Amino acid sequence: MKITFLGTGTSQGVPVIGCRCAGCISEDEHDKRLRSSVLIEQGEQVVVIDTGPDFRQQMLRAGVSKLDAILYTHEHRDHIAGLDDIRAFNFIQKSPMDVFAEKRVMRALNSGFPYIFAEKKYPGVPQVMMHAISTDPFQIGELKITPIRMMHYRLSVLGFRIGNFAYLTDGNYISETEKEKLIGVKYLVVNTLRREAHISHFTLSEAIGLIEELSPRMGYLTHISHQMGPCAELEKELPPRIRPAYDGLVLEV
Repeated sequence: MKITFLGTGTSQGVPVIGCRCAGCISEDEHDKRLRSSVLIEQGEQVVVIDTGPDFRQQMLRAGVSKLDAILYTHEHRDHIAGLDDIRAFNFIQKSPMDVFAEKRVMRALNSGFPYIFAEKKYPGVPQVMMHAISTDPFQIGELKITPIRMMHYRLSVLGFRIGNFAYLTDGNYISETEKEKLIGVKYLVVNTLRREAHISHFTLSEAIGLIEELSPRMGYLTHISHQMGPCAELEKELPPRIRPAYDGLVLEV
């Protein structure tokens, strides 16, 4: 299975006009982070987790010409805003896009993109085939996907385990029961917003603690804000088997 990190940043980490922090002015490509998303390829199956505002740019940058399905972690705009840009795949593949999300997230998509779900659709709008999911495992082709319940402050969100790979973005609490689903995972990705305490995201120390508790072969940090500073400096603070992910990083798992 091939994992490509399409984006490893956050709306608090995307370079902005006038910002002079170390992350924004860095010339290191490892510090040029788009909104968090990953691409998963297994055989002929191609799946993406979340479609943020940078989705179109990420697909073009990664040279993705085929996409079978989208998984959504939750309904915040930095994770769903790119849904409109699936229409290119509709056109190429001559079929609706399979979208997997919780019912609450499906309602948010309906509200945010009413033209996609209208009874009488305007010609050329994106075409979707919605699939409601919960915390029960499900299949997309040959991929077995196990949702992991997390809390993003008071919002229930999902992480996903696929084989030996697990992706946990936008959250700062996982119950002991849900952690059991992560036993034996070899590659674990955890959202790590900043060093200081945050109401809804893991801090650096909390993310390191979770990774060390679950003891994967390798742990990766994602959803990194520019408050974390340059990647090269961050790496110096990390234990040997934990690294900051970066846009374009590819794992073979």
